[in-house]
Amino acid sequence: MAAGKGTRMKSRLPKVLHTLAGRPLLHHVLEMAQALRARQAIVITGHGATEVEASCTLSANATAPLIVQFARQEPQLGTGHAVQQAVPVLADDGIVVVLSGDVPLTQAATLFHLITACAGDKLALLTLEMADPDGYGRIVRAANNEVLAIVEHKDADDAQRQIGEIYSGIMALPARALKSWLCRLDAHNAQGEYYLTDIVKFAVADSVPVVAHKIHDAIQVTGVNTPVQLAELERAYQLRQAHRLMEEGVRLADPARIDVRGDLLCAHDVSIDVNCIFSGKVNLGEGVSIGANCVIANAVIEAGAVIHPFTHIDGEEVGVTVGKGALVGPFARLRPGAMLGANVHIGNFVEVKNSTLASGAKANHLAYLGDATVGERVNYGAGSITANYDGANKHRTVIEADVHVGSNCVLVAPLTLGAGGTVGGGSTITRSTAPGALTVARAPQTSIPSWSRPKKKPKS
Repeated sequence: MAAGKGTRMKSRLPKVLHTLAGRPLLHHVLEMAQALRARQAIVITGHGATEVEASCTLSANATAPLIVQFARQEPQLGTGHAVQQAVPVLADDGIVVVLSGDVPLTQAATLFHLITACAGDKLALLTLEMADPDGYGRIVRAANNEVLAIVEHKDADDAQRQIGEIYSGIMALPARALKSWLCRLDAHNAQGEYYLTDIVKFAVADSVPVVAHKIHDAIQVTGVNTPVQLAELERAYQLRQAHRLMEEGVRLADPARIDVRGDLLCAHDVSIDVNCIFSGKVNLGEGVSIGANCVIANAVIEAGAVIHPFTHIDGEEVGVTVGKGALVGPFARLRPGAMLGANVHIGNFVEVKNSTLASGAKANHLAYLGDATVGERVNYGAGSITANYDGANKHRTVIEADVHVGSNCVLVAPLTLGAGGTVGGGSTITRSTAPGALTVARAPQTSIPSWSRPKKKPKS
């Protein structure tokens, strides 16, 4: 169910498209459906339907073979009315699992247990015992502990409001029975809405067993209604990710100061300092050290590499690779297509994009390497750049093994610097150079003795 406006979010963005761990809330739910190997996912949209459906289409393409279909709920007249809209695209056979697009952290294992409890012929409810159940629907049981009904908070009497077991909003039930019960819903209640929870009393009347699968992990069924709740859920999620990493042997300087917004895989003896953000797919090899305040996305960092503080690595769709024992940063930037070999050094305020650096190459200070192929043991001087763009097209620079490029040089691509050559500091190189040659391209130095600087004219 993803039709609500989310008024309390105070945002033009539909609530289910607000992000948690770098992904829209609704994408988390669709990924659960993927994990369940669902035959199809029916997303019920309403407010911001065009945006929500476009987002789901993108998610479906990214997580194929999940088939996503849509049903519009206009106007929004309650949860039962929402599910009624799915009836035309809902097959009669199989089990239906009802989920909410703003409840992102239910675990697939929990839903498997719920489906098992349903067994294809029961109505199974996911429930939770809460110390403060205010606002939630209560699970009403008979003396023999069988579930009789769910009573919404606004419709509950004083005795029912004392019940601590609440309905999470998640259920599993036979599709054919669901269709039958949806036809019998009415809006005779405090909110004048069609409650999906009313189907419990229909199941009881039809002698269909109603069972409850109770969990004790509130985060799995926590929804998002406000920015504060979203932030709280984000921190709870990130703390769980931190604990998972530490249980796998990762050393975190502070588990409260790490953000994982994708897939982070770590080998043995990885250490991560504070305030680091990992997005997309990041793979850290054995013994990798990540300094404080690094932002890393879509990268492979091989064993023994050190990423110093304040480094920004973003491989986007292409990826970035940092070789074994490489040293990167502080304040370095690796962009898509940066491929660093073993023991490469990339120092402070150096940017590398779409370039390969072979083993032992170094660019230690204030430099730019774009669209370049750099050989082994090259030393690339401070302030030097590859001028790879002519205003219309990109061109490649090849720097062969053991070349020394002095400080403040401009290499105007396309060109090749021959192996073992040296480029004098301050040179602008526009043609390829021979192996072993010293190349200097700068104006002769001129000195004018007794020269006076211009002076300001006195004010009139």
